[in-house]
Amino acid sequence: MRITRFIGIVLGATLLTATVVPTASADTENASATEALDRAALRSTLGAVHEAGMYGSYSSVREGAERWTGASGLADIDTGRPVRPGMRHRVGSISKTFTAVAVLQQVERGRIRLDAPIGEYLPDLVEGERGREVTVRMLLNHTSGIGDYLVGAFPSLANKSTASLDEERFRSIRPEELVRLGLTAPATGRPGEQPGSYSNTNYVIAGLILEKVTGQDAGTYITRNVIDRAGLRATYYPRTPYIKGPHSRMYESFYGLIDPPRDYSVYNMSWASTAGSIVSTTDDLNRFYRGLLAGRLIGPAALEEMLRTVRVTVGGTGIDYGLGIYTLDLPGCGRFWGHDGAVFGAGTIALSSRDGKRQLAMGWNLMKYQRLNEDGTALERSAIDDAINVHIVQALCRAPKSRAAAAADARRSLPEGLPGADLSSVEWVTRR
Repeated sequence: MRITRFIGIVLGATLLTATVVPTASADTENASATEALDRAALRSTLGAVHEAGMYGSYSSVREGAERWTGASGLADIDTGRPVRPGMRHRVGSISKTFTAVAVLQQVERGRIRLDAPIGEYLPDLVEGERGREVTVRMLLNHTSGIGDYLVGAFPSLANKSTASLDEERFRSIRPEELVRLGLTAPATGRPGEQPGSYSNTNYVIAGLILEKVTGQDAGTYITRNVIDRAGLRATYYPRTPYIKGPHSRMYESFYGLIDPPRDYSVYNMSWASTAGSIVSTTDDLNRFYRGLLAGRLIGPAALEEMLRTVRVTVGGTGIDYGLGIYTLDLPGCGRFWGHDGAVFGAGTIALSSRDGKRQLAMGWNLMKYQRLNEDGTALERSAIDDAINVHIVQALCRAPKSRAAAAADARRSLPEGLPGADLSSVEWVTRR
């Protein structure tokens, strides 16, 4: 449930009119002549994302004690309902950080050993050589070599068809079945081999190990011990296909295979399980990563293990991946930690400096809007890609004071966009 690099397609000849929602009153209390956040630039660059063709997006930025949050565009293209700051949103693979934190809490309690073989915990599910050689750590840092379950769960994708997305909208699928599909998929390498290969199956297995050692449903454990402990009031693990509270519709294009894009905001998320089903807000995501990096969710030793990275291949891009978290270096701006995520119709990114003082969390409601090139082998970069990257650089790098300056910094810092690979990876579209 992660984003393939970044996303993009200008939607039609006529762009929607930008609707930038003013920041909340809490954001303006700290305003001063010497403030670190350039609110006007943040509003402008977020508005540019909508001008480039994105239906709607929302963003929360922090610099020390200062906070800015905004939204731009439409939550519903049929009614014209605008997006608003604080809307709930499916965050996809950012859920992996929550799952990793839960597992590491059990490591601290001595119930899980990072370097123990996974067959020790799930002998009837992961048998044989994999059960003996794949460790819990290999699940969390994607060096297990276990393939992804997505094509097995949505078989029409193997034929460049999205029919399965609609046929399976209300299906409930057990995590054990997702794991079986992943185990029968082609292996991506030997256990422990680097670079690793990103696979959602790893985190479904991790969730089942969590259930085995705690005796609790994984969603219940994560809610009580991660979400509640972090003080997240708008974040939850879904139990129905419906999103609770104010939210946007979530539109999926699938690289033009769905035209016009279709709303998937009502969807049974059992297919994402502990790999990508959490619902949150941009403010809550910033609060979560700030608390995590400050050591309020796991102790120093566990956090050190979490931030120890290996090289992992994600959608053709190499990233430095820890345990449920990756690091991104922006030249001239610093190193940031976090994750991105994508499900059908919803994309999210959350990045924080190591000290938690500089943060961005951003979500948007149109996915896989890029188009393939003429020979169908690669995606064409879009204006939306560039606009999102400019907003990210403006939020995290502080210095740019104009859209042109932020665009120049974005091109230098993110020449190919952010790392990542959507669960519904473009590789499956281009290679078949």
